[in-house]
Amino acid sequence: MIAYDIECTISPFTGFGPRACELMRFFGMNLDGLRRRTLCHRLALTLSDGQICLLTGPSGAGKSVLLNALYAHTPPESRIRIESIPLEADVAFIDALDAPLAEALPVLTRAGLADLPALLCPAAFLSDGQKWRARLACALLSKKQYIFADECCAALDHTAACAVAWNLRRTATRTGRTFILAGCREDMLPDLSPDILVRVAADRLDILHGCPSA
Repeated sequence: MIAYDIECTISPFTGFGPRACELMRFFGMNLDGLRRRTLCHRLALTLSDGQICLLTGPSGAGKSVLLNALYAHTPPESRIRIESIPLEADVAFIDALDAPLAEALPVLTRAGLADLPALLCPAAFLSDGQKWRARLACALLSKKQYIFADECCAALDHTAACAVAWNLRRTATRTGRTFILAGCREDMLPDLSPDILVRVAADRLDILHGCPSA
């Protein structure tokens, strides 16, 4: 179990040069108006083992900033972030995994990356969707308790995203590992079935316990 109580201020409008100031004048904007667009979010939640937390909402609302803050407040020895996992460019992906074949194959299947050509190809040369699933497999094989992912399943089509989401739900329930995810898409919500859903908007946070019914 882990408890978070974080507060984030999101102010992307800084460091203006002469062209930016000229552009603002052209549209009748000024620095005071931009400062009023600063976002402030406070998020307090407790996650138990085996739970999934999903931060969702439109682009620019602050999902990634909140995810970064949650990651920063998680013990380093217990956390891993999917998009930060490096991919090898000079060895077959299956050889780059730090796990016996019998252990790796079921995990690769859960990550949606069990086809032979992908496993024999260096991961750095896979498609964007395959790279994301390759990193997911590495995270699952890492044995870390807290798995973080920004833009969760963003590079996958609907069918693949729902399949991966279903397997994440199954993995969390069976292993007791905790997933903290962020992303815009909600078509996979029924399959992911997050225990905590945080809807992030420019002016508010809504925390829902349990996946809302369709």
